[in-house]
Amino acid sequence: MPNPARAALIDRLPKAELHLHIEGSLEPELLFELAQRNGVSIPFANVEAVRAAYSFSNLQDFLDIYYQGMSVLLTEQDFYDLTWAYLTRAAADTVRHVEIFFDPQGHTARGVAFETVLDGIERALIDGEAQLRISYRIIMCFLRHLSEEDAFSTLDQAQPYLDRIHGVGLDSSEVGHPPAKFVRVFAKARELGLHVTAHAGEEGPPEYVYEALDLLQVERIDHGNRALEDHALVARIAGEGLTLTVCPLSNLKLCVIKDMADSPVKRMLDLGLKATINSDDPAYFGGYVGANFRAVAEALDLSEAEIITLAENSFTGSFLPVLDQARHLAEIAEASRG
Repeated sequence: MPNPARAALIDRLPKAELHLHIEGSLEPELLFELAQRNGVSIPFANVEAVRAAYSFSNLQDFLDIYYQGMSVLLTEQDFYDLTWAYLTRAAADTVRHVEIFFDPQGHTARGVAFETVLDGIERALIDGEAQLRISYRIIMCFLRHLSEEDAFSTLDQAQPYLDRIHGVGLDSSEVGHPPAKFVRVFAKARELGLHVTAHAGEEGPPEYVYEALDLLQVERIDHGNRALEDHALVARIAGEGLTLTVCPLSNLKLCVIKDMADSPVKRMLDLGLKATINSDDPAYFGGYVGANFRAVAEALDLSEAEIITLAENSFTGSFLPVLDQARHLAEIAEASRG
């Protein structure tokens, strides 16, 4: 039976979301609306057909339809509408800060200008800060199934806008595309003063996590599930206080875990790791950040203290200044008292 007190605590706790692909928040209804608005042909008869297609056996199955859905995003207003729709859902989950990933290569390859993508996303984020009290950071991801040269080209395109971009990440197909492939472009990003993070250890082995740490010098690890297979790696991550951005419903939908009870979140906490809860690609994986909190809390029977720790980790693991983090931690303390 669901625990009403636990659910109420989750609902009222301020949260930050650190692992959210904005293109992955494209709900079927908006996909159809944008396809019609832009005259884009899509291979689905209706919203139900899209939802039926959201059945994946692995990351690549998901990515195939993810990139297909992207095709309807063409104008600045499209990216604004996409981002605003996400922000309204995040606000309903008491999210107070978001660090949004976007995939410029998935758009520029289709002839959409880099500036068009960034302008639409950022305009919605600015409005979200003013109207919904949600602060933000923007993280530009490199697609790891493409070459490092392509990533360098994207970084060059971003140069005029680096005052509006806060970090770089690494996403897309993990297996066969180790972090080592992107050493030089990440070094350049760090030189430019950008924060760095990378997907590692979702489907890829612990060695990919080591590479992300040693070669890319990431400040946090996106996913990181398979780091638990290596005791020395766990000790290192705990010792360095690195944040792991875990995505429970994503893990379940992509068959990274077989059951929510297999989620690594509680084990990570027990091992002293700084785990956080995130929604990844919520339109495709069945839930935004609140749903992810509730699913993992029920399946793992998390205590109120553990839930509060996860919320606190989401802010201390963010790229916010320490004073802003402290303000949010104070709000968590107040909310935890009911």
